[in-house]
Amino acid sequence: MKQNLGKFLLLLILLIPLYAEDFTYHIQVNRSTPYLKEPILLSVDLNQTNPNTVLLFQFAVNPSKDYKVKQINARIDNTLHHASHHYLYELNPLTTGDVNITFSLTKRVTTDEKIHYFASGDRDDFKKLDTKDYPVHIRPLTLHVRPLPKGVKFIGNFTLDYQIKTHTSEAYKPIPLKITIKGRGYPPVIRDILPKNTHFTHFSDTPSVRKVPTEKGTIITATYTAALSAARSFTLPAIRLKAFDPEKHREYFLEMPAQHFKINAVDKTSLVDKTDNPEPLHTDFSWFTSLLGYIVVFFAGYMTALSLKWKRRVTGEKQDPLIEKIERCKDAKTLLQLLMSTDSIQFETAIEKLEKGLYSEEKINLKQIKQEVLERMK
Repeated sequence: MKQNLGKFLLLLILLIPLYAEDFTYHIQVNRSTPYLKEPILLSVDLNQTNPNTVLLFQFAVNPSKDYKVKQINARIDNTLHHASHHYLYELNPLTTGDVNITFSLTKRVTTDEKIHYFASGDRDDFKKLDTKDYPVHIRPLTLHVRPLPKGVKFIGNFTLDYQIKTHTSEAYKPIPLKITIKGRGYPPVIRDILPKNTHFTHFSDTPSVRKVPTEKGTIITATYTAALSAARSFTLPAIRLKAFDPEKHREYFLEMPAQHFKINAVDKTSLVDKTDNPEPLHTDFSWFTSLLGYIVVFFAGYMTALSLKWKRRVTGEKQDPLIEKIERCKDAKTLLQLLMSTDSIQFETAIEKLEKGLYSEEKINLKQIKQEVLERMK
């Protein structure tokens, strides 16, 4: 009897801090034993339970070298006396073993009068919301991260598609090639997707990665573009990339079969010019006149190219509609919506700053963020 009473008192003591608070929180992941780099979903719910006060929440997942985290959705309801926040993150563990996910949460308490006073300000008369802030300790969430099978290049559920414009070309003429890898998982980016070969030359561009966040995770499209050229016919070896699907615990391969290209050699005799042009010089000083002409033509051509390059640059800047839209944004919310609609990786840092300012009420410098965005577009 005394033993049972002791267990009841211990349980009561553990529950007191939860019910003594003015809100409840719930944090969960869809998988607690993920594989290395496997994307997992982390959901956070904060709900006010005490209607006799006005609460605001300031929440964040702390950054760490042991994992990569990105917010993909947020539903924030700051209705007075009934605040409710829901956050959804995508997280990739970057090391094996036990990984602790840590959080920071601040409960901000205020009153109806202070809210009304804060809301009465305008852009020219900024008023700071008066709150009493209380840090809330949240126990770290531990993941048990498993290693990947040996030789795996891609982690997730992906498909590979390819496009080749032609399999017949002239010697040394570039042949365009595009390979697309699409699906859910860790961004499928490797330095060089084509096999090395001495029978042809290839030029590769930096892979472009497009990310579309959804409630089930981020859909990723990685596009590799390249150009092949050779002096004679050749065969591009098959591509076979090892991948691993962590949800089904299976290995599979992303493949492109070998491709043969027929190259038409150039007739060397057609490259020889049999005409004696210009004719041999007969005047001692004619070479000097020709030299002056070449110099004048070269200088004129150089200045023309330089002016056209400057003109294209100025025209290009004027023709970019996104720059004008960014400059017209008058508030953080409008700028955030515009940047998110572009779905460009180069704006991720600016988007995160704007989200923290809007959702966590951190102070942001809109002018500075706009300047950073415009500099990235140059």
